[in-house]
Amino acid sequence: MTGDRSEMLARLEVFVGEWSLEPRFPGGGPSRPGPAGGGPTARTWFEWALDRQYLVQHTRIPVPEAPDGLMVVRPDPGTGSYAQHYFDSRGVARLYAMDFDGRVWTLTRESPDFTPLEFRQRFTGTFSEDGNTISGGWDVRFDGGEWEHDFALTYRRVG
Repeated sequence: MTGDRSEMLARLEVFVGEWSLEPRFPGGGPSRPGPAGGGPTARTWFEWALDRQYLVQHTRIPVPEAPDGLMVVRPDPGTGSYAQHYFDSRGVARLYAMDFDGRVWTLTRESPDFTPLEFRQRFTGTFSEDGNTISGGWDVRFDGGEWEHDFALTYRRVG
């Protein structure tokens, strides 16, 4: 599948804006931040950069164990998919294959990139009909094993 760069970028417009983040970990426990945890809200925001050629995502998570992040999304018209370049406050850099069909958003890391591939990761999120909620979750897979649920993650548009 191939795509037109401008069409691929236009498809990402639905992400632009500020979102609260609500992770839920196995066992049903909410994360400490946010309304359910009683602490400050974890948030992320998406914005265009460099004349709308890249979508940039910033993430702020007010929990010492969780890193803040900066992600840059670029389209690849040759394949019709995207790449997400991930950087965080621990100094981690990763490259995710990304797909987005206008409703379902996937991120997958199954190949070595800037850091050793100690485990594989994938995220799948689905936009609500009104575009104001993304319901999804992260899975992990260790060598030779099956995919395991890591945690659920809900994005809720702010404002």
